[in-house]
Amino acid sequence: MFELANPKRFMDVSRPALPWLAVAAAILIPVGLYLALFVVPPERQQGDTVRIMFLHVPAAWVAMMAYALMAVCSLLGLVNRHPVADVAAREAAPLGALFTVLALVTGSLWGRPMWGAWWVWDARLTSFLLLLFLYLGYIALWSAIEDETRAARAAAILAIVGAVNLPVVKFSVDWWNTLHQGESIFRTGGPAIASVFLWPLFIMAGGYTALFATLWIIRIRTAILQRTVRARLGAETGR
Repeated sequence: MFELANPKRFMDVSRPALPWLAVAAAILIPVGLYLALFVVPPERQQGDTVRIMFLHVPAAWVAMMAYALMAVCSLLGLVNRHPVADVAAREAAPLGALFTVLALVTGSLWGRPMWGAWWVWDARLTSFLLLLFLYLGYIALWSAIEDETRAARAAAILAIVGAVNLPVVKFSVDWWNTLHQGESIFRTGGPAIASVFLWPLFIMAGGYTALFATLWIIRIRTAILQRTVRARLGAETGR
């Protein structure tokens, strides 16, 4: 992992990995969507509304994963001054925000027929909305401070402090009485979801993860190339 902090090493390792991740996303997402729309039967209580789960749950998973990666990269950038760490953290933020919006929108679409409301100030929903605000605040900090070093430090502190919200999102259904259903997959005693729903859900989660990884690597590589070009132009201008 520390070797990848070297820009050249990262470029060398990510180049062959990128096509494989893109292919995985291009295969898994259409397969998962086909299973969710045409193979999975209506659920006994939720009916066809259960199909929204295959878009909502993977989006929520990736949104939280992206923030965790952003916080880890921010910590590495803040403490160890790894040159790629700050770039990786910064480039994860817009993607994480998009997946957070997707999770919130699909959650609202599910909540309307199930709860009779598009939105409730439920502990899980509120903490997940806070996750979106953390993403937006992180992005805004990078944009507001011209000096990249200062911007990276300020944004890193926000990302690290904001990581406290991740366990709140995860365990909110256990800590408070909420409308949102509890853990159905990774729980003691095994999943509470039938395999006919579980496997398409795993396929979609794998596809979303591969899509995030593909876009993240592309963004990091682009940022590194842009920095290289700016450095060379600056060197030539200084001659």
